[in-house]
Parts: sequence; structure tokens; C-alpha cells
Amino acid sequence: MTAATILANALGSARRRRASDLMLQWLPWAAAGAALAWRLLGALAAVSLAVVLCTAFAAFAWRRARRLDQAWLARRLNTTRDDMDDSADLLFAAGEGLNGLQRLQQARLRERIETANGPELRPVWSTHRIGLSGFAGAAALAAILLWPGRSRDEHDLEALSPAPQLAALPGQPRLIEQGLRIDPPAYTRLPPRSEPTLEGRVPENARLRWNLRFEPQPTAVELVFHDGPRLPLARQADGRWSAERVLAKPALYRIVAAGAAQAQMRRLYRLDVSADRAPQLRVLEPDRGLSLMSAGQRSWPLEFVASDDYGLAANAQLRITLAQGSGENITFREQRLSLRGTGTATDKRYAQRLDLASLGFASGDDLIVQLSVEDNRSPKPQTASSPSLILRWPADLGSEATGLDGMVKTTLPAYFRSQRQIIIDAEALIAQRRKLDEPRFVERSDAIGVDQRLLRLRYGQFLGEESEGAPQLPTNDRDEAEPHDAHAGEGKGQGESAPEADEHDEHAHAAKPAAPTFGEEGSVLEQFGHTHDHAEAATLLDPDTRKLLKAALDEMWQSELHLRQGHPQQALPYAYRALGFIKKVQQAARIYLARVGPELPPIDESRRLSGERKGLARRGELLVAANAADPVLESLWRDLEPSAGTAQPAPIDYSGLQRWLREHESRVPDPLAFAAAFDALRNEPECRRCRAELRRLLWPLLTRPPASVPRRAQGDAVDRRYFEALQQETSR
Repeated sequence: MTAATILANALGSARRRRASDLMLQWLPWAAAGAALAWRLLGALAAVSLAVVLCTAFAAFAWRRARRLDQAWLARRLNTTRDDMDDSADLLFAAGEGLNGLQRLQQARLRERIETANGPELRPVWSTHRIGLSGFAGAAALAAILLWPGRSRDEHDLEALSPAPQLAALPGQPRLIEQGLRIDPPAYTRLPPRSEPTLEGRVPENARLRWNLRFEPQPTAVELVFHDGPRLPLARQADGRWSAERVLAKPALYRIVAAGAAQAQMRRLYRLDVSADRAPQLRVLEPDRGLSLMSAGQRSWPLEFVASDDYGLAANAQLRITLAQGSGENITFREQRLSLRGTGTATDKRYAQRLDLASLGFASGDDLIVQLSVEDNRSPKPQTASSPSLILRWPADLGSEATGLDGMVKTTLPAYFRSQRQIIIDAEALIAQRRKLDEPRFVERSDAIGVDQRLLRLRYGQFLGEESEGAPQLPTNDRDEAEPHDAHAGEGKGQGESAPEADEHDEHAHAAKPAAPTFGEEGSVLEQFGHTHDHAEAATLLDPDTRKLLKAALDEMWQSELHLRQGHPQQALPYAYRALGFIKKVQQAARIYLARVGPELPPIDESRRLSGERKGLARRGELLVAANAADPVLESLWRDLEPSAGTAQPAPIDYSGLQRWLREHESRVPDPLAFAAAFDALRNEPECRRCRAELRRLLWPLLTRPPASVPRRAQGDAVDRRYFEALQQETSR
């Protein structure tokens, strides 16, 4: 074998070693890319990508290997063999351009190549690079293969269903396949699903993806919603049209494709939304809002249970408030504890035992607790709070004096909200006005109004007022039948309604009358009469204090009126004035039981039976402005009235009605049904059925006319002759 052949074989072997080395470094990444294509696009795409990558890598490796030329081989021979005398480049030189000495050296080198076995000329393997590339490629390949892929059901979610066929002209785009993928929010833990009809009920803030296919393909497709927004669809590589949107409220929409038939573009699809309900919280222990401290009690056990439709947060907050002091001089100390619930994700139980000594609970104090829980709604959780639970350590009751002080009453009031607390609650409710919807705001205002009523009735007992049929509010002075003093102090903080009192008659008399004696006038009056101004029943206050308390009750009346109507802003001035009068009443140190009769103004006998009304106050009720009828609805009702015979129906102001619907959506029980009927009538103005349907939905929204006396009918001809005869007889 000649030297030229040996050198050519050595150069080819080196090039193949270099190409193989590069392929071993790049093949793991080709395998990872093919696996990724298989997971995403299928087996055909994986094979195609693998062929393309291997071909590209092979071409690139061979190109890199071609860089090993005769110059590289000469340098390699000079480096590895000492017998080349650093003259290996003469092996590849042409003999014509060499001198005698160079030709002699060339012959010697060729002889040495042919006779001696030299060292390995091929490049060494890149074991370090091959190992790193193989490890990284294997890790990527394992991650791609082991990554949870879409299941069969997941693929079914993207599948399209045949669409209902509608009449269309040749060449007009027709909807042939459709599909709606629904992805609920992650916190609901609900699985994705598909709606082939493009409508249905979805969770709040669910992500919707429409997939439509037309034949032939339109130039543009969009979804038009009933409240104005438009959602354009994008054409995908497989020919389908897709778009996504997060749905927060119910909606009606239609599919508008360029050039499609009007019947297809007029069809409405309805999407209802299932709102995420707030958590429900219930108190298991204690079984009452106000608990009294028992002898030897060292702890207070608490237990709550909460539930939610999608799930609760892991922890709940227990707010603990310690109220110390009496009257208006009360100090509060508040702290919070984090409670971890037990149970399932949607139903949890929270239990805590409070150590009363560590909290600093002492005689005369109130311990108030309230639990707050949140659901797992994202991004803004909903919160629910339990009623305030109170543990009271009663102070020592005062003892009654003797002698002249026997007429003085020292009593402790039952627990009820103070006037100051009602003001605080009303101001807090006004501050939260923007965060609450209208029904919730009115409900909380009405609850404060109920507390105002209870407080008004409590103070009204001192003036001998009725209890309006409600149970009497008890006091701690259980052994006495007389009403309590007016300045016994207001309750602390937030309280609960007092427990029911013992049963008694509708006028709330505390003392049971003795058995009547036959023939005695007093016994008869005591059995069948009702004395409001009995010396032992109602006359408890001196005239000045009674006047102040009466003024406070009048202000409480007005405050309660506005609170029950849902207007806490208008109730605040009256509540502040009532608080001022109460503080003046509280300045009195004692209340004496006056044993005198009422001092009524003298009666002017000269005006009796004269009909003179000068100076008398009018007791009639004040006129209240009636609610004016909505002109838009009244006009629409008249326009929708069926026309007689072949007369053309009245035109409808569609823009005004649509604007009214956007502004008064809360008044309509089913806004989507109203919008659908309105849209159907706009598309077919001559449709009598559409007019009747819209008129049916409009009827509950009309203002109810006030009650009035119906006009008497005129009667028939016989009745008219009879009335005329009566008039002629009267005129004679």
C-alpha cells in the first residue's frame, strides 16, 4: 500500500471520527424535540421532526468534519511522529516544485509511512461533552414523557360538534361545527367541560373558548354581546375560528360572520353565571349570645362550623374584645387568634377554649368574641362573620336602703345596645356603602333600626309607654315589679337582644291583681280597667327629667324611622340629639317615686260644642309624594298594545329602551330574557307573538296605580229613564 493511500485512509477515518463525535453530542436533543412534537402534535409530527433534525445535524457534522484537510493531517503527523522531522507537509507537495534535497526528504518520509506503524491520527472522543449532552437530553426526554398530558377527555374538550343547519344561499358561509370549552377558575377545583350548544350555565369568572368551523370560510368572524362588546375570532392553522373570554356576568351573544345569512347572525346564545356564594358560619357553642359567668368557671369553650360552595381558607380569625368599665367610661382591649379548622375543604369546624385568667377577665367585665372566615375565592376572598358572643361577669348588685331612701330605686339594666353604639354602627355602615349592594345595605340598616327600637322601648318603660306587643326587656332586678330607673347606664359595646321575659298580659303589668271582691268599685276597675297613670306604675320621674326623656324618645323615633327605611345618613342627626338628651338624664343621681296625680291643663268650658277649632293642632297624616310612573315604560306599554285590524303597529324607541335596560338592570328579574325579547322584536317588528312576550315581561315593571274608588256605571236605558224621572220629580 502506497503512502498516498495510507494518508488518504487516515484522513477519511479522522473525518468520520469528528462527524460521529458531533452527532453523539446532538442526537439526544433531536430525541427530546421529537418527543415534544409527539406529545403536542402526534406521532407523524414527531417522526417528521426527527428526520429533519437528524438530517440537519448530519449535514452540519459532515461540514464540520470537512475542515480536517491535508494541512491538518500534516500538523497531526508532525505532532504525533518524531520520524517526520517536522517535514510532513512534503508528503502532500508536488514533485515538480521541489529541489533535490526536498525530493530526497519526501522519499524518506513516504518510505517511513509505508514501513512503520505510526500512532493513532484520528481525533479523540469528546467524552465530557457527550456525557453532559446525553445527561441533559435524557432529563429533558424524561420530563417530556412523564409530564401529565391531556387525557382523552381533554382532547374531547377541543372536539367540535355538528352545528344546526340553517338555510343559506350558495357561497354564503355556514356554521358547520361548533364547540365551547369552559375552564372554571382554579380555586373551584371543577373540571373543564365542553358545551356543544355554545350556551349553558358556567361558574363565575370562568374562561370560555369558542371553536367554530365554517364552510366556506368567511373573511372575518366576531361575537357580538347584548350589552355592546365585540369579541373577534382568530383563524387557526386547521381552519377553525377561536377566541377566549372570562365571563363575570350573564350574557347574550350572537355569531356574526362576514357574508353569512341573516338567520344565522340573528340567532342568540345565552350564558348564565353561577355566582360564588359567601361562606356560611354557624355557632355551636355557646348556645346563646349573652352568657353569664358561673361560679368557678376558668375557661370559655367556643365552637363554630362553617361551609362554602367551593372551599374555605385554611385558617380563621377569632377577634377577642375585653370591655372594662361601666356607663360611657368603658375601655376596650382587642386581640386576634388564628384558628385552624378541621374537616373537609368545604365544611370545617373551629374550636377554641379561652383561658379567662390569661385574658385579664375580672368582675364587671364583658368578654366579646367574633369569628371571621374567608373562602378560597381568587383574587378577592369573601368573608363571613359570626354574631358577637358575650361572656359577662356580673358585678355585685346594690342593696336597697331603708327609711326615706326606701323610695329610691337602684337597679341594673338588661344588656342592650347603647345609643352611642347605634351611632357607631350607623357611621360604619355609611363608610361601607360603596362596598355593599342595595339589599344588603338596607338589611343592615334595618337591623340597626331594630336595635334603636329596642332601646327606645327600654327607655319608654319609664314613661309608662306600651311595649308594642313585643316581649318586655328584663332587668337584673328580678324581684321588683316596678319599672327601672332611666339613668341606670347604657350597655357596653356590641350586645345581643335580651332573653324573653316571663309571660304576662298585653299591657305588660308586672304585678298580678288580687282576686276581685263582689260589689267593690275598685275591684271591678282593677279587673276590667287599665290605669296607665297609676302612682306605682308610671309616675317615676320628676317633671324636668321626664321632659328630657320624652325628647330623647322623640329623637329615637325619628332615628328608627330613617334606619328602618334604609337611610342611616338621615338618622344620624336624630341619634346624636337622642344621645345628648340621654346624657342629661344620666346626670340625675336619684329618681323618686312621685305619689301625686297628673297635672292636666284646665278645660275651657266656653268652647264646648261651639265648633271652634282655633289653636288646635292638625293630627292628620302628612302627605307623602307618590312614586311617579316611569315614562319610558309607560310609553313602551302603550306602543306594544295590539293594534286593531290591519293597522300598522306603533314604532318602538329601541335605543331608549336599550339605554333604560342598561341603567335599570337590577329592576328586571331576568335581564337576559328581557333583552332576548327586545332583540326578537327589533329583528321582526311585525311579529305579534314577540310584542306579546315583551309586553308580558314588561307588566311587572310598571308602577302600580294607587287605590281609588271606581266610578259608578251609568246603567242601561231603563236606569237612565228612572234617574231622569227622579230628577223631574225633585224639580217640581
